Amino acid sequence: MNATLKPIRKSVNWCGRVFRLLITLVVVVGLLPASSTPLRVVGVQPILLEMAAQQPDQVVSVIVQKVVKDDRVEKAVSALGGKITADLSIINGFAAELPVKEAVNLARTDGVRQVSLDAPMITTDCNSDCLTSASNLTNVYDKAIGADQVWLGTPKRQGTGIGVAVVDAGINWQSDLYTRSGKNRVVANVRFNTDYNQTTFDNFGHGSHIAGVVGGNGSSSNGKYIGVAPLSDIINVKVSNDDGSTTASRVVAGLQWVLENRTRYNIRVVNLSLNSAVSESYHTNPLNAAVEILWFNGVVVIVSAGNNGTGALYPPANDPFVITVGATDDRGTISLADDVVTTFSAYGTTLDGFAKPDLVAPGKNIVSLMGNANSVIAMQHPGNRVDNSYFRMSGTSMSAPMVAGAVALLLEDEPTLNPDQVKYRLKATANNSWAGYNAAKAGAGILDVYAAVNGTTTQTENTGLNASRLLWTGPTPPAWNSMQWGSVQWGSVQWGSVQWGSVHWGSVQLGSDYWGP
Repeated sequence: MNATLKPIRKSVNWCGRVFRLLITLVVVVGLLPASSTPLRVVGVQPILLEMAAQQPDQVVSVIVQKVVKDDRVEKAVSALGGKITADLSIINGFAAELPVKEAVNLARTDGVRQVSLDAPMITTDCNSDCLTSASNLTNVYDKAIGADQVWLGTPKRQGTGIGVAVVDAGINWQSDLYTRSGKNRVVANVRFNTDYNQTTFDNFGHGSHIAGVVGGNGSSSNGKYIGVAPLSDIINVKVSNDDGSTTASRVVAGLQWVLENRTRYNIRVVNLSLNSAVSESYHTNPLNAAVEILWFNGVVVIVSAGNNGTGALYPPANDPFVITVGATDDRGTISLADDVVTTFSAYGTTLDGFAKPDLVAPGKNIVSLMGNANSVIAMQHPGNRVDNSYFRMSGTSMSAPMVAGAVALLLEDEPTLNPDQVKYRLKATANNSWAGYNAAKAGAGILDVYAAVNGTTTQTENTGLNASRLLWTGPTPPAWNSMQWGSVQWGSVQWGSVQWGSVHWGSVQLGSDYWGP
């Protein structure tokens, strides 16, 4: 299924011509047909090929790595009209400036290992867009999970630069999803829905609410309603129609897009507040195979447990690798003393014998973005409107994005953590000392993002688990499943190994919302 990709980094204010050219080319080249993309040259970074195709005479800064010890490569730079700007002997290389077309030619020179763009670096600490106070904060879940302490700690962590993909019903652009300086943090929009409305906007009302829990900055409420990671980048992957319906194939198509674009948008986290309508083993369900491929390629996958109570856990919440999140009722108080697991929050043992959920987070009467006053959900539940911008919802759909936002904070602080280390850290630091704690219903306990960010363990979860059989290429699990996860090559699982023709493609519901009392 073709997607309409609309990157919208329109207001990024880069310093210098190279910055502007880089951003322009990332956008333009992403929209070119495949035939317009230059052929790959071994030893040169692809972005340089793209830049050379657009403005070949533009002078750029590059880093050149050599395989030789003499100065023949440096002499080649001079012959091509360039100049050396810095010695980088620690990597047997140097920095240089030269026309981008000549940088490509330099890569063909004997003795060159790699020519890379000397790309601008983006600080991961807060800037003027950072929240500097939580004094107006009204929603209690941020304080209950310790997010406000992370925002205002030293250093401040608010999700800067971390991409969170919201695979849902679309997202409506609104001020809470911008920075305070006016940059839209919904950095990409893509659609896989099939109804007549050819847009990535959220006409159902679910995706915008989820995005607000992940990363709303509270600007429409003067800081009353803030998401967990208010400077994170949001990637809008619309998979449902405007009535909230979708299928497993559309969700898998959206997840494949995430896999293919994870580097482009630094997508480190995916939120799935949806569940299959069919109970099934993780070994035979395509959603499970898809989320595992993302997981093995370094993307943390967060899934809502569902609202079946003691009923079955439906894919992908049943997957043993991903982080499955149940819901608590915080009773409107910051203290955990009166918290209980909600009656609707799904829990139990999966068909394959795994206990779920992994942990819980607040999920009752959560205030977040409404998206559109005329959306399906807003029209069906007018009593849940808080004002013209915000809406109140309950369900494990709301709990999952709290954990997704928490992971963004954690990865901003420790960007080298892999998904299994993130999962272990979250579970190891979850709070299980509250009176209403029940391991069967709440897993490791209530999310404590402050403890997670300040934790130090790098141990890994999921060691020794078998991947979905849809990813096996033979009768037995891939050899790396018996290895320690720290030694796994994270790109080792490929889509081509999945036999999609043998799987059942059922329907998927945005069914992790609860409309009961």
